[in-house]
Amino acid sequence: MVELSELNALERVLELGRDHLEVQQVHTVDLGDGARFPVYTIALGNPDAQLPAAAFVGGVHGLERIGAEVVIAFLHSVVMRLQWDSTLQRQLENVRLLFMPIVNPGGMALGTRANPQGVDLMRNAPVLAQGDVPFLLGGQRFSRYLPWYQGAAGQSMQAENQALCDWVERELLSRPFSLAVDCHSGFGTLDRIWFPYAHTRKPIAHLAEMQALRNIFFQTYSHHNYIFEPQSLQYLTHGDVWDHLYQRACERDTVFLPLTLEMGSWLWVKKNPRQLFSRHGIFNPLIAHRQQRVLRRHQSLLDFLGRAAAGQSLWRPQPQARASLHDEALARWY
Repeated sequence: MVELSELNALERVLELGRDHLEVQQVHTVDLGDGARFPVYTIALGNPDAQLPAAAFVGGVHGLERIGAEVVIAFLHSVVMRLQWDSTLQRQLENVRLLFMPIVNPGGMALGTRANPQGVDLMRNAPVLAQGDVPFLLGGQRFSRYLPWYQGAAGQSMQAENQALCDWVERELLSRPFSLAVDCHSGFGTLDRIWFPYAHTRKPIAHLAEMQALRNIFFQTYSHHNYIFEPQSLQYLTHGDVWDHLYQRACERDTVFLPLTLEMGSWLWVKKNPRQLFSRHGIFNPLIAHRQQRVLRRHQSLLDFLGRAAAGQSLWRPQPQARASLHDEALARWY
């Protein structure tokens, strides 16, 4: 039977936090021969639907195991801190923390970017790019045996994506304010924080809020190494699930700020060129001390986002400030 070490690690954390965590199994991936992998969602904190929430997502691309590992490491930290951290306990009175650490366990078990049906979950939502996309990379419908396959035209989203979207709509878009971060790897040598849109170069409606979030992060962590930008500055894609969910939030007239952490895996290859000969090595740090460094590095970002959600009323721009923040963002990114 296929083993999935990240799933085993997650289940150990769930056992450690069983007295504090609300756990649901929202989907099961069946690879046959008895290999069945659950997709878990985890929640803790105040369930009041009028309070803000922050969601932490990983494992959307099966090859990018480090994304799931970063989310699981943060969840482990939260569970351990609950035993003694009175500040965290008070924070959880005012916010809901949500986790979906392994969206695509089938792809992770098979060692593929796509899910077991060959579909790239980040090219699979019903959103088409408004402009030219990079060949193949921006999404393609030629074949499931080529990378970045969107799925057949006219078909429903893949089950993993549908489980993710149902969870986000139920837990996040039902609130006046929420944010999310989806952890990936594989682009460049720098760590980037991307926000919508990926399908168009037009700015989002909540550009002022994104600028305000960027400002408080940069002011708080002055020695960070992140680039904060809309994904469209790099390239356009079809089928981005966070674009789809952001548009759904706008239809509900709620504030939802989805982010993608794109860890710069080319730096790991640069430091250890032999990783080029490993499919996993292109997307993950294979040397133990580098993996530990990556797991440490991003904990501050995830903790910041939970705190930012809890304190959103203190930094979200008031109506009189939105225009100036919007103009500041336009000058920086557009």
